[in-house]
Amino acid sequence: MTLILPKDYDSKLTIRETEEAIRYIRETFQDELSAELNLQRMSAPMFVRHSSGLNDDLNGVETPVHFTAKDLGDDRIEIVHSLAKWKRLALKKYGFGMHEGLYTNMNAIRKDEDMDNFHSIYVDQWDWEKVIAKEERTEATLKATVKQIFKVIKHMEHEVWYKYPQAVHHLPDEIHFVTTQELEDRWPELTPMEREDKIAKELGCVFVMKIGDKLQRSGERHDGRAPDYDDWALNGDIIFWYEPLGCKLEVSSMGIRVSEKSLAEQLKKAGAEERAKLPFHRALLAGELPYTIGGGIGQSRLCMLLLGKAHVGEVQASLWPESMREECDKVGIHLL
Repeated sequence: MTLILPKDYDSKLTIRETEEAIRYIRETFQDELSAELNLQRMSAPMFVRHSSGLNDDLNGVETPVHFTAKDLGDDRIEIVHSLAKWKRLALKKYGFGMHEGLYTNMNAIRKDEDMDNFHSIYVDQWDWEKVIAKEERTEATLKATVKQIFKVIKHMEHEVWYKYPQAVHHLPDEIHFVTTQELEDRWPELTPMEREDKIAKELGCVFVMKIGDKLQRSGERHDGRAPDYDDWALNGDIIFWYEPLGCKLEVSSMGIRVSEKSLAEQLKKAGAEERAKLPFHRALLAGELPYTIGGGIGQSRLCMLLLGKAHVGEVQASLWPESMREECDKVGIHLL
């Protein structure tokens, strides 16, 4: 665990005021996001059958919390890591049309997460997905959608400032775009995460594109991505420079989803070709699912960003090591 303890920290809001602000941000942001992207609120599962192939394996090393239920036989049931594949299936099942989409409140448990100021074993985010045309699977579509999301985040800054002027953390006015290869070419001596810190500090807010495939110089990946939802050539993360902690803060991972061709290519690269036999993957490879763009936006991360909080535990109730609680209490960081 790497815990950042800022000097002279002042949370500005009491715990009760913070809870009020959390409710306001969550309710307001989801309404504005759905209006901007033409999304409808839908109910989503907290767990899925392992045999469905719908769960997200993240970087390929994390294992989901799982169990069996007495009326479901021996089926292994898994707490979701994310809903990336489920959303695409739902768009078809529920009859969403061109440029229509859905969003849902996704709650997950990631038991293998390394806990720090930004990471918790409890994940809460707005998962969203939208139907696009095949010819819209382009970098231009990706960038335009990123700008729409940034616009909503910036508007939320003004909304929060109006209600809590003493607490709002001010954001940059523009989002920039850079690829992982451009970062490696510029700073080959740094690690991928150090490169993200550098570019975020330089530009204020950046969308780091093309995550998952191997980089040309090192032959290493910038970061892990599952091979069966994002197209590695058309995805990325929205990252802010976060002055309260002197480092980057990622608030969203998103991308244009795999086509039949890119799914087959990425499964091969990942050594995961056996997944092609799973129901979701069979349907996608057969051309039965819509082309989509989608992602997740961290709810607690967004609250933390807008309110200038020093720890995600100030805006979500989770479990933390006692040593971390004690260190945070010493500097006025009160974990829920």
